[in-house]
Amino acid sequence: MTIAERQVTTVRDLTTEPFDTSVHLAHAQQQADARGYEDFLIVDVDSHHYENEASEEIAEYVPNEVLRNEILYQGISRKGISTGFGQYQDLGGRLIRYPKRKSEVVPPTPHRDVTLMRRWMDAMGTDIACMFPTPLLNLGLSPRVDLEVELAFGYNRWLCERVLSGDPRLKSMLYLPFNDPEACTKIIEEFGEKPGVIGFMVTSTRYRGVYDNAYVRTYKMLEERNLPLGFHTGLGGQEPGLSTCNRFLTLHALGFAWHNMLHLSNWVINGLPERFPKLKVMWIEAGLAWLPFLMQRLDNEYMMRHSDAPLLKKKPSEYMRDMYYTSQPMEMVDNAKALELTFEMINAETQLLYSSDYPHWDMDLPSVIYDLPFLGETAKRNILGGNAARVFNLEPVFSPRKLERRELKRRLSA
Repeated sequence: MTIAERQVTTVRDLTTEPFDTSVHLAHAQQQADARGYEDFLIVDVDSHHYENEASEEIAEYVPNEVLRNEILYQGISRKGISTGFGQYQDLGGRLIRYPKRKSEVVPPTPHRDVTLMRRWMDAMGTDIACMFPTPLLNLGLSPRVDLEVELAFGYNRWLCERVLSGDPRLKSMLYLPFNDPEACTKIIEEFGEKPGVIGFMVTSTRYRGVYDNAYVRTYKMLEERNLPLGFHTGLGGQEPGLSTCNRFLTLHALGFAWHNMLHLSNWVINGLPERFPKLKVMWIEAGLAWLPFLMQRLDNEYMMRHSDAPLLKKKPSEYMRDMYYTSQPMEMVDNAKALELTFEMINAETQLLYSSDYPHWDMDLPSVIYDLPFLGETAKRNILGGNAARVFNLEPVFSPRKLERRELKRRLSA
């Protein structure tokens, strides 16, 4: 039998089998084992679950009875708060984990989301993961502020009680309903010390400026509690300019970078790093290619117009190098030199945090960092987990599979 024939005989048609995350990610697990990740702490700072699969559970935690019944009736979906491109995320049905996850068999305990998270984490070699919602990330552009607030409280309570409490390896930066600054402070007060809560997150697809003085108390509360603030970007195709995109590819390439570019620019130029110097700020799921552009562009403008940014004591790029960034989706198609320069410009060794964005279509495995030839071992360890442990004050917790492999290596070397 030829090699080609052997390969054909071992190909499995997963579309006809009951879906199992562990089987689906079998190659990822082989990759993790081959690279020896058991010696690395790997923290995934941006992973997702589909909270709409637990709409009825979350509805129980929504304070407003009318909205609670509304969620029970129609569930949580992108409907009414979407770009209209949601159906393209699965690449025309070619990503089977999108439709098949709902039917994946799990034991009655722990919570379904705990089991599914453990399965993909163990396969990839991930020790700790920060969870984010998926449909709820569209709420920033919803005209219904009451809906954002009620869902934020309900989702956060459900996540803390039903999911984060089920495994110390699961963490989250909880959703802040940024359209209501007062509600943001209430959420920080209620959830800031809950187990598993390592910070708070704002969806970047929204119109209100981050410099609005209504947010001063929110920023101060986070700074005093040493809780990072993350800005998680998204498509945001409702915006007039982006609404001209007639292909998902175009909208995804521009939208995810644009929203974080906008808010980061406003954050820096309005002097918020000087007003809240100890607040850790993080920019999530925008990739990295936009950062050199924005550094150069803002520095150039600032050197010509200091008077527009009177609070700044250094160039915008210097403030940007003090911020934190997640890696996914990391642009590395053809130009390794450009990526290496980007790492240098943002002080990646101390400021970049690995993220997978699993289970989304453009996910990145830890190998995107581990395999970079221009990174030394210290930098790889920092980016894959050390930086996150420092920023979020995490106690290292390793996956059972890694501990087993460590013990096996110890016995073999004895």
